[in-house]
Amino acid sequence: MAERAAHHTAVRAGPVEAPPRSSTIPRALARLRPWAIPALLLLAFELYARRASALGSDSLAPVSAAVKAWWGAALDGSLWQATAFTLGTAALGLGVGALLALAGGIALGLSARAARMGFMTTELLRTVPSVALIPLAMLMFGFGVRMEMAVVAFATFWPLMLLVQAAVRQVEPRLLEVSRVLGLSARERAFKIVLPAIAPRLFVALRLGVAVALVVAVTVEIAANPNGMGYAMMIAQQSFDPALMLAWLGWIGVVGYAINAGMLRLQQRVGRRMGAA
Repeated sequence: MAERAAHHTAVRAGPVEAPPRSSTIPRALARLRPWAIPALLLLAFELYARRASALGSDSLAPVSAAVKAWWGAALDGSLWQATAFTLGTAALGLGVGALLALAGGIALGLSARAARMGFMTTELLRTVPSVALIPLAMLMFGFGVRMEMAVVAFATFWPLMLLVQAAVRQVEPRLLEVSRVLGLSARERAFKIVLPAIAPRLFVALRLGVAVALVVAVTVEIAANPNGMGYAMMIAQQSFDPALMLAWLGWIGVVGYAINAGMLRLQQRVGRRMGAA
């Protein structure tokens, strides 16, 4: 009887419909949607440059010519050599600036007296444009990696230190009180209490530092250092090769976007792990 009742119920209910499968086309369109405006801008620039070339102007090159110039630089190796120099120097300068900023930000954030003593020095030095230090850095280090690294470190130090200091000030005061009761040293307090508490904000500061480091590195190469992507773009401009100049300009933008996307993904992954922990 029970089997018959179940059979009649299944017949009345009819066949169970499978849930509709999401189409891959809307997903692909959703992924391509953010690229619509950049694609339209590139198309407009292509048409404008072609029209300018037809009227006799040689100051602009279409996007298609820039892509060909980029491919040529990639084949002869100059693209990768200049990119490696810029990224390596920017990473070294960012590393030095970030380590000093981390130590200084924690010290100023934990000690109100140190913050008061260093306030005027910080306010005076952080307003100095990093580009203004290029002549001094050239006298001290000459051309090359050390000069560019010093300017990048100076440029990234101040914003990172201020962000770290603000993050340390927002640490739960009870945690610091417990560390004092337990008799933790300043080093133990920094590594066991402060750093885990400010880790998510450190990644935000590091993303800002990466962007600043790349911008300053390219600027130094354009202004003074005969190496890297900025110098290659300047040489292309001086050689009246607008296609290669635009190729370098576009490539710098692509590199910056890729680095920022990688840092954002790393921040999200570390955030998920910390949340799970």
